[in-house]
Amino acid sequence: MNLTTGTIGAFEAKTKLGELLERVSHGGSFTITKHDRPIARLIGYQQDLAAQRAEAASAIRARRQAYSLGGLDARTLREEGRA
Repeated sequence: MNLTTGTIGAFEAKTKLGELLERVSHGGSFTITKHDRPIARLIGYQQDLAAQRAEAASAIRARRQAYSLGGLDARTLREEGRA
């Protein structure tokens, strides 16, 4: 196996775990399958954190689109609240 990314069966992943971990530590990632169905992803720790940050930022942007000030700006609303 000379892949840095790809799909691997669960049995093969078990027998070659050390090699997979070495490849993942150098930027590789693998999808582990069981009976041809994806069951897990093997990715580096830092990659996982980056993916979580990107997902969180995307969720924040999506929620922001759901809310509106109805044509008003934040400064006007703040000033009205002080009155």
